[in-house]
Amino acid sequence: MVPEPTVIARVLAPLGALVLHGALLALVALGAGCQHDGSPTGDRPPEPARAAPGGPGGPAQSSEELRTPLARIGDVTITLGEFQERVNRQSPYIRARYTSLEQKKELLDSMIRFEVLAKEAARRGLDKDPEVVRTMKQVMIQRLMRDELDAKITADTVADAELRAYYDANLADYVKAEEVRASAIIVKNRAQAQRVANEARGEAGKTNKGFRDLVNRYSQDEDTKLRGGDLRYFDAATKELPAPVVQAAFALPQLGDVSMAVDAGNGTWYVLKQTGRRRSMTKSFEDATPAIRNKLFRDKRLAAQKDFVDKLRQAATIEVNDANLAKVRIDMSAVDDGRGHDGPPVPLGAGAPTP
Repeated sequence: MVPEPTVIARVLAPLGALVLHGALLALVALGAGCQHDGSPTGDRPPEPARAAPGGPGGPAQSSEELRTPLARIGDVTITLGEFQERVNRQSPYIRARYTSLEQKKELLDSMIRFEVLAKEAARRGLDKDPEVVRTMKQVMIQRLMRDELDAKITADTVADAELRAYYDANLADYVKAEEVRASAIIVKNRAQAQRVANEARGEAGKTNKGFRDLVNRYSQDEDTKLRGGDLRYFDAATKELPAPVVQAAFALPQLGDVSMAVDAGNGTWYVLKQTGRRRSMTKSFEDATPAIRNKLFRDKRLAAQKDFVDKLRQAATIEVNDANLAKVRIDMSAVDDGRGHDGPPVPLGAGAPTP
């Protein structure tokens, strides 16, 4: 069977969903390519001849042939050109389903049902339903932004100089030194540090939880004690920790190893447990280029979108009444989906255009 459009599937649901989405279908159908017999055709330029879908070597189809009617539903005509365009927009796998006359009839029947339901929705006045109007505005906004941005800004518009400049400015994201993570018990004399180290290197400090318990019991540094002794990740060049501590942490060969007492050189002694290690990473400019190009492409589209919307706002007459806005009441009760669960949030409106 020919797969129905999503909207048709919803139309066959309960009546409320039928009339709402049917009205949207009626609106969208206005731009779907169907010809209305009662509307003038002189305003539209004649459809140019196209190559036959069998391949570039096939004979071209005339505009007259493409306007050949396949079906009429009242004042709506489904033409050969529209039907052919609908099929040929699909992937080769989908197109292969419509090679026989019977399969073509199934698709045509689906398009007829689409128009029949859309006309009934329009007859009921649902093209003026507020929710349908909002949905149609969303569709128009999405089309507007595609028309405005797609031809002007593509990934190819990102210059090589921009890619290199971004890479150089964010080199730390692509070239990273080896890092270790450690937890520490910090005390203020050597004898105590040696006793704590012996205990931590035994069963008491074998697990991370056991080591945190020793931190809470012995450590005299309140800042790290609040974090269970965690010193977080650091590289060999860090200046946030005493150099002997950094060297001792990197010298621990295995994850989970515990050091002997380490003289920090500032009147404190550390007992360290290695809790993580990150290997060094270097991503060349060539390897990073695809991701950088995508990011800069998105940034350019967002900037162009903002500029476009800002210009439209400046040209529009907009009045905002804050006093009335303050009177809006927000229902904070949960939305029940009918099964005793909170439903998804309800869209508030047309929303911001998406790039």
